[in-house]
Amino acid sequence: QVQLVESGGGLVQAGGSLRLSCAASESILSFNAMGWSRQAPGKQRELVAVITSDGITDYADSVNGRFTISRDTSKNTVYLQMNSLKPEDTTVYFCNADYGLGHSRRSSWGQGTQVTVSS
Repeated sequence: QVQLVESGGGLVQAGGSLRLSCAASESILSFNAMGWSRQAPGKQRELVAVITSDGITDYADSVNGRFTISRDTSKNTVYLQMNSLKPEDTTVYFCNADYGLGHSRRSSWGQGTQVTVSS
């Protein structure tokens, strides 16, 4: 089972920036994709950004143009650069990895990191 550890959350004023990090316990080059999701209380988890094994990225409309997902394969780490933060971005952010094929396909999740944006 792949272990994921997030860091970088915190408190920031509206309009500010934060960078989240997600360190994986093994080479991320073998993963199908990695992503960042968030889940506000009482709401479903929302996938906000994803990066595939080919380096292709995609974003939710709510963060497109403000958030950037990237990776450093030498550090087995994926990042989420969050700019122009809004109070509605406040929630817990989770990193996930999709790996394996067919019957062996799996998904791992980190423990989450809190992001709080004050108005």
